Amino acid sequence: MPPSPEQKIPGQKIPGRLRRWRAGALATVVAAGLGVAAVAFTQNASAATAWPSAKGNVTVSKTTNVSGTFDGGLKRFAGIGNGSQSESQDPMFKLADGATLKNVILGAPAGDGVHCSGSCTLINVWWEDVGEDAATFKGGKSATYLVDGGGARSASDKVFQHNGGGTLTVRNFQVSDFGKLYRSCGNCKTQFKRAVVLQNITATAPGKVLAGVNTNFGDTARFSGITIVGDSKKKISICDRFTGNNTGKEPTKTGSGADGKSCFFSGSDITYK
Repeated sequence: MPPSPEQKIPGQKIPGRLRRWRAGALATVVAAGLGVAAVAFTQNASAATAWPSAKGNVTVSKTTNVSGTFDGGLKRFAGIGNGSQSESQDPMFKLADGATLKNVILGAPAGDGVHCSGSCTLINVWWEDVGEDAATFKGGKSATYLVDGGGARSASDKVFQHNGGGTLTVRNFQVSDFGKLYRSCGNCKTQFKRAVVLQNITATAPGKVLAGVNTNFGDTARFSGITIVGDSKKKISICDRFTGNNTGKEPTKTGSGADGKSCFFSGSDITYK
C-alpha cells in the first residue's frame, strides 16, 4: 500500500513540506510498479558504511569474558596471538550464552577473534585483520546468533565459523579480501543441522565463497540483498555445498549455486558492481 502524503519516510530528517513531496514521489514510483526495486536498492546501499576510526587503543593480554553486554566504545582491541591461522590461539572475547558485544574494533593480532558459547549478539563489530577466524559460534542445536552491522577485512580463510548448532543471521555487514564469509563446520567431531541467513551484505573482491554448507546434515543458507564489488568475472561463489563428516577429514565438495534445498537465492538477490 503506498504511503499517504503525510506519512514520514524512515531515515529522512527533512522539513515537513519536502517530506510530503518525497512521500508523494515514492507513492508514484510504487504505483508504477517499481517499489520493490527501490526498496532493494535502499537495502543494498545500507550495507556498505564507512569503516570507523578507532577512539582509542586497548592492549589485551588475555581473553575478555563477557556476560550481559560489553560496549567497547569503538576502541581498538589487540594483542592476543600472532595473527596466524593457528587454531590453538585464544579468543579476544568469549561470550556467555545470551551475551552481547557491541561497538568494538578488533585490530591485529586478535587471536581467534570472538567465541560465542551459546546464543549471542554482535552489533557494530569490526575486524581490521582477521587471523584464524573473526568469530566462532559454538551454541547448541537451538542457539540463535545475530551479527548486525560491522565488517571484516583480510581473512585468508574463514570469517564466520559455525561449529555448534542453531541459526546464524548476518545482516548489514561488509567483507573484503576474504576466503569464506561463512562456513558450517565440515569435519567437527560433533555435527549439527545448521542454518545461516545473509542479508544486506557487501562483499568486495578478492574473495572465494560467501557460504559453505553441509548438505548431508541438512544445512541451509539463504541470501538476500547481496552486493558484490569488483568481481566482473563472477569468481566469488555464492554458496558451496559439501558432504561433511565427524572424523576430521577434509569434507568433499559436491556442488555450487542455488539448488532450492540447501542454497536459497535467485538472480535478483545478487547485485554486481
